[in-house]
Amino acid sequence: MKKIKTSSLFASLLLLIGMSSCAQNNRDIKTTKGIAVLELFTSEGCSSCPPADELLGKIQNENKDGQVYVLSYHVDYWDRQGWKDIFSNPDYTKRQYDYAKWLGKEPIYTPQVIVNGKKDYIGSDETAVRNAIKNALSKPAAAELALEATPVNNKLNVKYNVNGISKNSLLLLALVQKSAKSNVKRGENANRILSQYQIVKQLQSIALKNNGSGTSTIAAPKDFSARDFEVIGFVQDVNSGAILGAARAGNH
Repeated sequence: MKKIKTSSLFASLLLLIGMSSCAQNNRDIKTTKGIAVLELFTSEGCSSCPPADELLGKIQNENKDGQVYVLSYHVDYWDRQGWKDIFSNPDYTKRQYDYAKWLGKEPIYTPQVIVNGKKDYIGSDETAVRNAIKNALSKPAAAELALEATPVNNKLNVKYNVNGISKNSLLLLALVQKSAKSNVKRGENANRILSQYQIVKQLQSIALKNNGSGTSTIAAPKDFSARDFEVIGFVQDVNSGAILGAARAGNH
């Protein structure tokens, strides 16, 4: 009869236990999908911007329910060049300056698109933008975000839950108008009808508590409809500008 050494048997048992534990742990790990948040800084008064607006609109249509999120901020510094953009907001100019600080890139310009808060591109450079999206989606997001929006009396109640927050994280909620057309009568785009996509109408920031859950209220515009608007949320590191996670709100 062949004898089995006790030490060998013990080592084999430990190996089996370790393999079983490792397999169990792997089953418990949930991989967060990659995201690509595209923030376009644009203006109706900029003649270089319409091709970028069209490109981002095309990308949006290709990814309506995917992990790509398009946000168009209309800055106000073009308003003094002959045409006041009806969607412009000084807060979005300030946000672009925040990115200039985070990325160490000045001066600011349009059309500028920033992907996941980490790198900027000329908004009309389709090859560069699509490669940036592909690269962003290949890496798992650092945070997981779930949103649910409920219209109540000209307001939107947005429930949120974030997993993977840090002390430097903020949740930003953007109320987005999916599309619009503008008849521009003066400035660099005089006598053109411009198509706009994913126009940010409101942007609010929320300090995340320890459990990462809560409810926030957004005032709904008069022309609000669930078909024409959506809420996009994203978690951002306020020290680096990096976007850690993002989601669209489901309508309740």
